[in-house]
Amino acid sequence: MARITFTDIGQSYDKNPDQETWALKPISMELESGKSYALVGPSGCGKTTILNIISGIVTPHQGRISFDDVDMTKVPTAKRNVALVFQFPTIYKSMTVEENLAFPLVCRKWEATKIKARVGEIAEQIGISHKLNRSANKLGADEKQLISLGRGLVRDDVTALLMDEPLTVIDPQLKFELRKRIKQIIAGKDITVVYVTHDQYEAMTFADELLVMSLGKLVQRGTPEDLFERPNSKYVGNFIGSPAMNFFKAEVVDGFAKIGDYSLAVSPDLKKHSDRHLEFGIRPEHITVQDGTGENVVAAEFIGHDDLGSTRILNCRFGGSVIKVKVARSFQIPQAGRINIKLPKANLLAYRDGLQVL
Repeated sequence: MARITFTDIGQSYDKNPDQETWALKPISMELESGKSYALVGPSGCGKTTILNIISGIVTPHQGRISFDDVDMTKVPTAKRNVALVFQFPTIYKSMTVEENLAFPLVCRKWEATKIKARVGEIAEQIGISHKLNRSANKLGADEKQLISLGRGLVRDDVTALLMDEPLTVIDPQLKFELRKRIKQIIAGKDITVVYVTHDQYEAMTFADELLVMSLGKLVQRGTPEDLFERPNSKYVGNFIGSPAMNFFKAEVVDGFAKIGDYSLAVSPDLKKHSDRHLEFGIRPEHITVQDGTGENVVAAEFIGHDDLGSTRILNCRFGGSVIKVKVARSFQIPQAGRINIKLPKANLLAYRDGLQVL
């Protein structure tokens, strides 16, 4: 296992001195030993660049990367003791499953008896021990990806497991099961895991901590709960969660957010804030439909709904914005017209220029 530290790491593939054009803006961070991390964000945001710098495939334009305080910045991949699982399964088609799993150990000149025992152990963990004698080329994409994972884990000296969108080519019906199996496999390993994906659900169900990227910058890191409950920017509020966070503009007066004829109770700390015109965000999951009145209960116009199968999304117009409310499948859809919804004070977050105020 290894504690991975980035110290002012930045990457520019064309060596442009203007940092705004860099693939990875200068970043300093630490990834704790033994934890799993997911790098999330849209294509081109810097996720794979970070992974390639950790693996040694890319030498950063500036800064220092270290494993347990040992400088690894210019150490080649072969000497970093990292395991790589790529987007497309990498297997040796002419070999059996057993030979594929054994290959890293054969290259390190392990004894044959130790290789057989270790391969058997890993094959059992990834659930393909009954296919060891089959040609790896005849397996499905999900099983081939398990072989790639197993080949990375078969070594006993791996300090970090790096996975670059490993489920992209997997059938959607198999993704959930494979993701669960991978998580179970690495749970018993004392290694640092870094997982790259653009899928927020993969990230939130897999990792201990998420690192959200945008345009080469790390914009927020935290547990899935942290990012869902307290996104530090509108970008994170929109990226994490489905549907995305609701946002609407309001004027803050004496600790209340005024929207038309309504005054919503918000954090008392906003009384000290000099900027009275802010945006407020609230998750669709935090809004409820009310029969009567009460604190932060407002009348909105119900304009339709979206059926997501297990849940439904009510679309309501309030304060010039469309507010989405997530309800259970059993919820009785109202007729078009007025509907009372509650925007709980504890879940209303304030933003200015796209960034959280408090």
